[in-house]
Amino acid sequence: MRPGLLHAGVSVGSAMEQVLEFNAALELILLQAESATRPLEETVPLLAAHGRTLAQPVLADRDQPPFNRSTRDGFAVKAGSPGERAIVGLLRAGERWTGADLLPEQAIEIMTGAPVPRGADAVLMVEHAVLRGDDRLGFTDERTPAAGQNIVPRGSELRVGAVALSRGTRLGAAEIALAASLGAARASVFRRPRVAILATGDELVEVEEMPDTQQIRNSNSYALAALVADAGGEAVQLPIVRDHLEALTRALSEARRCDLIVLSGGVSMGKYDLVEQALAHAGAAFLFTGVRMQPGKPVVFGTLSAGEGREPAFFFGLPGNPISTQVTFLCFVAPLLRAIGGQADRAPLFTQARLAEAVPARPGLTRLLPARLLPAPDAPSVRLVPWKGSGDLQANARANCYALLPADHAEDFAADEAISILLR
Repeated sequence: MRPGLLHAGVSVGSAMEQVLEFNAALELILLQAESATRPLEETVPLLAAHGRTLAQPVLADRDQPPFNRSTRDGFAVKAGSPGERAIVGLLRAGERWTGADLLPEQAIEIMTGAPVPRGADAVLMVEHAVLRGDDRLGFTDERTPAAGQNIVPRGSELRVGAVALSRGTRLGAAEIALAASLGAARASVFRRPRVAILATGDELVEVEEMPDTQQIRNSNSYALAALVADAGGEAVQLPIVRDHLEALTRALSEARRCDLIVLSGGVSMGKYDLVEQALAHAGAAFLFTGVRMQPGKPVVFGTLSAGEGREPAFFFGLPGNPISTQVTFLCFVAPLLRAIGGQADRAPLFTQARLAEAVPARPGLTRLLPARLLPAPDAPSVRLVPWKGSGDLQANARANCYALLPADHAEDFAADEAISILLR
């Protein structure tokens, strides 16, 4: 992947650190995403394309609908006077009317999805019909159908040859259904970007191991692998890397084979936080070395030579605390990964809701705190989840979003105040 450097890199060291405001960091990420080279294409069966990103558009192979389609069970008629009509036939979905054009004094019983017969320009819903005997249809002035009523005209959804699904569309169930309706048994999709995941720390053990008192299991690799899959990538989980410069250097050499490198841990200010040092030793160009946010302030971002004649690869160094790791991934890594994977929609998914209760302000830091969105048709609300800091995995699991509290909000947030929330 070719990053296309749109921002000058910086060196590591207190004099050269570049800590950005949250919005500036996100803008920089999205600018880099614009220039990212897309991966190779491959053609796969339609169901195998679920969750993949279209590399070539899907075109309509015929008009949609391919005929004037009835949207209701009822009676096909010629709009006009409210007089009685003679019922001259029955038309089901999948059938075609082979009789003569419908006359104004006639009606044809029709089912939902059936093609409207020639001569008819409206469908009277069966609920509004007045049947007189077995073969006479009547209706009142109030129910006289207007031309076009309960009919979807041929080609009103798509014309033959029109783009139904654009390049860069990620294929979910709705998109798969549309492609199937157009006869697209196979789809041209982008290859999934390979993302190297490196969890660092002497305190980590593998998930299947029983930790000693001072140790913790490596949950970050699993969270990151799941997040990578959600964003359309292929996770490559590398072994735990200990807090030693030589070990980090070897791990980075292995990770360079992937399209994107994501490290967790080792980016704070501690004596054994060596990730930035190892990256600098490997020739990294840092585009930022921190973001004024909570959690996630120590996050770093830049490019690293991929070696073996390949173009440079993007890398992220994420904080090791689990919520910090996941928040910074959603805000910064996921948009870039979606772009590398060819997706047109890249930005983090924000929406708005009203606070269920007052929240103290903390000016100077953009905060993204675990929260629970309480959906309602007219006024969704959001409530912060009590937590014990960015290592509180239990609180994070109770949340279903993150409440975004801006850095420039000087006063406390009032109950019922509208805020942005980051969906996950």
